[in-house]
Amino acid sequence: IMEVDERIGHDGAVVRKIDMDSVARAIDALLEKGVESIAVTLLHAYANPVHEQMIGEHLRSRAPGMSISLSCEVSPKYREYERTSTTVANAYIKPIVERYIGGLEKLFAEKGFRGALYTMQSSGGLMNTDLARKYPITIVESGPSAGVLMCSIVGRREGFLNVLTFDMGGTTAKVGAMEGGEPAISQGIEVDGVNLRKYSGLPLNIPAIELIEIGAGGGSMAHIEMGLIRVGPQSAGAEPGPICYGMGGEKATLTDANLVLGYINPDNFAGGSMKLDVRAAAEGIARQIAEPLGLSLPEAAWGIHAVANASMEQALRSMSMDRGRDPRNYAMVAFGGAGPLHAGRLARALGVPQVVVPWGAGVGSAVGLLDADPKFSVARTHLLRVVPEASAAIAAIYTSLEERVRNEVRQIEHAAHVDWQRYAYLRYEGQGYELKIDLPPGDIGAEYAGRIMAAFHEAYQSTYGYSQADNMIEATDWHLTATIPTGASSNDTASDDTVPSGANAASAAAGNSKDESGNSARVATRKAYFQEFDDFIECQVIDRYALRPGDRFAGPAIVEERESTTIVLPGDSVEVRPARHLIITMGGAQ
Repeated sequence: IMEVDERIGHDGAVVRKIDMDSVARAIDALLEKGVESIAVTLLHAYANPVHEQMIGEHLRSRAPGMSISLSCEVSPKYREYERTSTTVANAYIKPIVERYIGGLEKLFAEKGFRGALYTMQSSGGLMNTDLARKYPITIVESGPSAGVLMCSIVGRREGFLNVLTFDMGGTTAKVGAMEGGEPAISQGIEVDGVNLRKYSGLPLNIPAIELIEIGAGGGSMAHIEMGLIRVGPQSAGAEPGPICYGMGGEKATLTDANLVLGYINPDNFAGGSMKLDVRAAAEGIARQIAEPLGLSLPEAAWGIHAVANASMEQALRSMSMDRGRDPRNYAMVAFGGAGPLHAGRLARALGVPQVVVPWGAGVGSAVGLLDADPKFSVARTHLLRVVPEASAAIAAIYTSLEERVRNEVRQIEHAAHVDWQRYAYLRYEGQGYELKIDLPPGDIGAEYAGRIMAAFHEAYQSTYGYSQADNMIEATDWHLTATIPTGASSNDTASDDTVPSGANAASAAAGNSKDESGNSARVATRKAYFQEFDDFIECQVIDRYALRPGDRFAGPAIVEERESTTIVLPGDSVEVRPARHLIITMGGAQ
């Protein structure tokens, strides 16, 4: 950290001109240290970026090729700590992302690709790779955000406008929420938090789909702590992976427990590309968990499964009940390699009435990525009293924001049509927290400020149960988003052509689902543990690719596909929808 001599006031006035000698000394000291990337954050640069821009120009002339991040570009918003942490994080990952994208572009070029390459943003839209190189902090949660985007598409298709999303893979579980058919977007996120406690992580001032992430995945390692079973956050990863992979993993994991419980087919893992070692998994759980705690092998395996569920349930409660969402009024969309396996138990625990397992659930984030549209969001802090006479000032703010966005939109192919959305953060003067208010579209005329005031009073009344019509309203941050619809194909359809040629139905059996030709989709039976019976019971195993729209069946059942496994609990029922999504209706004990 190097200081320079300058000062900008909170109103953007230059209190003290920048001392370029102090800038030169700071740059010399950093270059002597051999730094690869530099973040520049000056007090009140959001109000007037001139000093940061001068430092940026000086850096580029003194150190060509240096990776530079200016807070006035990365996060031009007030609240110094959050702006600084965002800019520093951008500088930290910028060289890494630049090398990665450069390598990816080179690889595509060598393979003859001549199209445009895009990257998913944390806010659920695509951006070109030039912007991703410059502002890599905006893609920090890109994968999980793509999954939530897929959930919004599936939810709307199936008539669920309020959805809790549950994504569980090999190392982490992510939960999100969708209201009114759209993902919940926050204007700041925290990474590396502790036990879901707010303000325990690193704040990032970026628009992002609202997510909570915990260290619970298939590779999460089980251990004993103070006489209790704990799962995660340490993970065995993909290499060496769980014990059952046979690749040198020595720690019992959640995948090992699910295998021992009979939920996973050892001969059909990852579509049969891997054979899992049930005996090795059982021996590892017995040695590391069961014997030290005096438990039987099934008790120990179920304990690992139940403890992992408890962690994920806590995250879902934090996303729902702790934020004023009643899970009884939501459906859950479960995806990822392990999400559908655990979703039924979690839905019962929270009182969620239905679970949707999308077609292609194991690769849900990839599906969401393919459905995304290019999107650009810009924001700036401009403290302004919202009074009827403020319309002209508001128009000037959005004129400057639109100029910034149009520079990016011009780089997008087929950007003939652009959807614009404005919103701002407002509060009553003297308050420390703001409400997000969607602003009216169209021209900003003389009545615009009055319409904003009415919208804020209404939103405040809805949120807090009262409003203060006589109090002055103050706006802090102004946002503009441009979305370029591409008409990309969505996850709403799945034809017979998507069914693998090797997915054959087995012999008919009474009470099992049947496809259109009358053949049963049940391919086998397998013993699996269900808490309802406190024992292993014979359970039907269903080939998902043999299921047809309109098929129905009841639990207990295990539905297998290449990238995922769905557990249907006793008493629950399943319907296969026209788009081949599974709708599981909770019918068992809550």
